[in-house]
Amino acid sequence: MSQLHSVNVGRPRRVDWTTIGRTSIDKTSVTGPVAVAPLGLDGDEVSNRRHHGGPDKAVYAFAREDLDRWADMLGLPVPDGMFGENLTTVGLDVNGAEIGERWRIGDPVGDHAVVEVTMFRTPCQTFKAWLARNGYDDRAWVKRFSQDLRPGAYLRVVVPGTICAGDPIEVVHRPGTGVTVTSTFAEVVAPPVSG
Repeated sequence: MSQLHSVNVGRPRRVDWTTIGRTSIDKTSVTGPVAVAPLGLDGDEVSNRRHHGGPDKAVYAFAREDLDRWADMLGLPVPDGMFGENLTTVGLDVNGAEIGERWRIGDPVGDHAVVEVTMFRTPCQTFKAWLARNGYDDRAWVKRFSQDLRPGAYLRVVVPGTICAGDPIEVVHRPGTGVTVTSTFAEVVAPPVSG
């Protein structure tokens, strides 16, 4: 069964290692219910609104299984929220999700939220610098992360509600187009050669 492993939030923090001088990539797992609204999670705030946030990038999801793969490759544990994700999932193919796919998070008859997959996450230099500051091997990080083709998914909030770590996640709509997070990301990372 697919499940919400953790809910992670962060506030802007002043730093000297980003071009804009602040970041919200440092996420902390929250215990207890968290409200989800069209612009994101209660307690989470975007620092760089040019590249993050807004209705189509309100929430970022990443699979715990993919964090575990990176932990093996990096040789260090990777805690929930380390990649800047708001939602760490278990048992859900985040990267195989179709663009337009909808997930219900929480009790189907009680409090829940519905989110829709909108796009992939593009790795940036802030992400690379964040890893380095936490003792991870960041050499060629943007390239390595991109070549792995598991970027995680940005989500739009379709039905606001309240979610909590441990909530079930159910795919309630799948468009059937076959256009997934990974396939669209692969086109950007390694566009097919025509002719």
